[in-house]
Amino acid sequence: MVDDMAGVPRRYDALKRVLDILSAGAGLILLSPVMVVVAILVAVKLGRPVLFAQQRPGRDGQLFTLRKFRTMRDVQVEKGLVSDEQRLTQFGRALRATSLDELPTLWNVVRGDMSVVGPRPLLAEYLPRYSPEQARRHEVRPGITGLAQANGRNAITWESKFAMDVEYVDSRSLGLDARILLATVRSVVAREGITQHGHATTSKFGE
Repeated sequence: MVDDMAGVPRRYDALKRVLDILSAGAGLILLSPVMVVVAILVAVKLGRPVLFAQQRPGRDGQLFTLRKFRTMRDVQVEKGLVSDEQRLTQFGRALRATSLDELPTLWNVVRGDMSVVGPRPLLAEYLPRYSPEQARRHEVRPGITGLAQANGRNAITWESKFAMDVEYVDSRSLGLDARILLATVRSVVAREGITQHGHATTSKFGE
């Protein structure tokens, strides 16, 4: 029985990878007109490059390049554009609120850097700050959305986010993934938990 149960996550992970490739690939094709429009708007309103690229930890803490649409202006000290709050535009807020800035991450899913559902990929600088339990969030591929995003997004505490990330690692299943996706759609439509009070998105972990 133990051996059989141990095989369940492996079978699930293999099937999930196939579903990730199919869904993300279809998303890239079907949403390509939307992505072209967003890219043009970003270029006009924020300038080039239209994509934001940053190293993020993936499965087992291995770094990969995450790409999203830009939502912030460049740092301009002379104009007082230094912090994230100062650089984030109304246009950028709208992209984040609708999650349109996340569309390029579908390519990360196709590549195998990410999954559609899983713990969100956070900053690489957080890696040494995790407790051993919190670090378990890296036992699976990070996701475009996850259990924490479906239950409060940026409005909940870091401790709650990490607890839900680990809960997902231990309880992951196709049924749970489906519930997370439905809850995420509701959250995006209702525009819930987009930011933490007083921050462009949320406070930095460990500060």
